[in-house]
Amino acid sequence: MNEPEITQKKPYVLELEAGDYWWCGCGRSKNQPFCDGSHSGTGLTPQKFTLTEKGKVWLCGCRRSGKSPHCDGSHKGL
Repeated sequence: MNEPEITQKKPYVLELEAGDYWWCGCGRSKNQPFCDGSHSGTGLTPQKFTLTEKGKVWLCGCRRSGKSPHCDGSHKGL
């Protein structure tokens, strides 16, 4: 399996509407932090998450979080 790319060593802090989203799990998407299909052939997959109401989210940018797609501070050790 390929290792996901680190796109940034901090979270993506976003205000999102309620709905379904696909977080990029490979780090190759040109539409960070969301999937654009760039993972094809890598063995890595995006992760779906759902917001039931509008709110602020902290999405992992380093791809090392134990709580993906949400940031858990793992980037601080890189």
